[in-house]
Amino acid sequence: MTYREILRDYWGFDDFRGIQQEIIESIGAGHDTLGLMPTGGGKSITFQVPALAKEGICVVISPLIALMKDQVQHLRQRGIKATAIYTGMTHDEVIVALENCIFGNFKFLYVSPERLASDLFQAKLRHMQVSFITVDEAHCISQWGYDFRPSYTQIAQIRKLLPDAPVLALTATATPAVVEDIQRQLGFKERNVKRMSFVRHNLAYSVRRVASTREQEVQELLQEYAGSSIVYTRSRIGTYELASWLTAQGISATHFHAGLTHREKSERAAAWQRGDIRVMVATNAFGMGIDKSDVRSVIHYDVPDSPEAYFQEAGRAGRDGGPAHAVLLYDSRSVGTLLRRIEDTFPPEDYVAQVYEDVCFFLQLAMGDGAGVTREFALDRFCTAFHHFPVRAYNALQLLSRAGYIEWADAEENHSRVMMVCDRQELYTFRLAPASERIIHYLLRSCTGIFSEYAYVEEKEMAHTLGMTEQQVTEHLLELSQRHILKYIPRKFIPYITFVQRRVEREEIVLPKAVYADRKRELAARVQTMVAYFQTTECRSRYLVSYFGEQKAVPCGVCDNCLAAGGQRPPSEAEREAALRQRILDFIEREGVTSLLQIHFPDVPDSRVGELLHRMMKEEQLPPFLT
Repeated sequence: MTYREILRDYWGFDDFRGIQQEIIESIGAGHDTLGLMPTGGGKSITFQVPALAKEGICVVISPLIALMKDQVQHLRQRGIKATAIYTGMTHDEVIVALENCIFGNFKFLYVSPERLASDLFQAKLRHMQVSFITVDEAHCISQWGYDFRPSYTQIAQIRKLLPDAPVLALTATATPAVVEDIQRQLGFKERNVKRMSFVRHNLAYSVRRVASTREQEVQELLQEYAGSSIVYTRSRIGTYELASWLTAQGISATHFHAGLTHREKSERAAAWQRGDIRVMVATNAFGMGIDKSDVRSVIHYDVPDSPEAYFQEAGRAGRDGGPAHAVLLYDSRSVGTLLRRIEDTFPPEDYVAQVYEDVCFFLQLAMGDGAGVTREFALDRFCTAFHHFPVRAYNALQLLSRAGYIEWADAEENHSRVMMVCDRQELYTFRLAPASERIIHYLLRSCTGIFSEYAYVEEKEMAHTLGMTEQQVTEHLLELSQRHILKYIPRKFIPYITFVQRRVEREEIVLPKAVYADRKRELAARVQTMVAYFQTTECRSRYLVSYFGEQKAVPCGVCDNCLAAGGQRPPSEAEREAALRQRILDFIEREGVTSLLQIHFPDVPDSRVGELLHRMMKEEQLPPFLT
């Protein structure tokens, strides 16, 4: 099948958009490729389509467990075999998944970067027929990136194991320095960057100084801008308080953060996507993998600490090509708040050493012991016992992890898991209580592949569906597990720490320059860029895209600074359509296209272009040679 036939058969689209086809053809031809595509650019298509066209399995490295699960689920719904392995899975689960990949039962293997260093994973990988490697969120491999993750550096080792497998790296946020570093870190055989413009002509950026209270400012903005909205705030409790306040003002709102259960996240995201809820008040845990095209406004209640984070979150507005607004709120305290984040993220080195020593005392680890030891570690109890502020202690643990003293894994993603251990025929020979029967039927209906691999389950969701209590569901699952009908692994919320090396004296703790000093300097530079962003008088769109290396962008004409400078008003829908019509005619003349299918704009959805092309054909405004 051709790439376009695969796209049509599995996704229902007639043609690619933006630079998707360029990237697909490049990786399909075996070239190492870096794709720069803004949020909403359709990154997943660029590796899923060529992987289906090639022999073997595509290994996809992604740092986001929730997103891996979603993509695996979506692929399976399309009849495409995919699986994932990541931190938190049992040894048996990993073995089953990897063996199935070796036997050719899957086209996609999603893996978290932390798993790459595992001897088991590397041993199994050698026996797989790998078509190519996809690195999602590729900026995480660069220490100059805003979200550097040391585990990503293991990808270079994987390349040595698979020297003939090309690499496709994808990111929505990379400065010129990061673009070069990604290619160097991944060992690109040749420089090969496919870049999509980051300019969003339909998105009006603005910054508002808070005159009254932030809550009232948000309310006024939501009254000014109709339609679906996301309001980002840094505090988990702040999401609940603001959503409750907006609801009391007659604006339908809900809240979202990483601490919610899987069911709560799913229900709230679904209600917002359907339009039952107008406003989603969320931390930055919300948005990745969320595909809602008609968001009319994104409001930042707090100032993000990097242009990359702001650009990605603001870019979730107006993906349908219609008018949209990205508003950043600030006040006299905003600069001081941003500067404090630098000190919280990179606390003094002697404080980091003190946290290390306190952790050793907390876990009763003797001097000279500990190499390879793993212990459960509850951050809240640790902070209470040793009088640490959670944010600073959390970041100190992150620094110790990056410096190679410990590995610290938050078990937030450890959900309950179930797998059938009897075959389907044998299942019907068991005498089961009515409640256990209902649970078995629920699992068979809801969980695909449950006879060959573990499936994630939510006891609370099962209880709600089956009319039982959560405790009853748990008890019946445990009983079924004891009878060897299924394996049930209850969820666990306690994180753990692994000591990579033996315990050392407090004075021996050294944070490498690349881990501490360099990254602190980079964060300080990003913070200053954000401060300059809300203080600048130039076009905000041009300011942002120039940060990512686009130096030729023209003023957008719709941000608050452009409107203030030119006294302009935002263009009407009729004016936008007239401008798009002219862009289409200019594109036809400039590119010499012969087919309507060749007409694409990165910042305008294909559906919008197609609808206008249809009208222009009826009005005989298009050249007659177009087909």
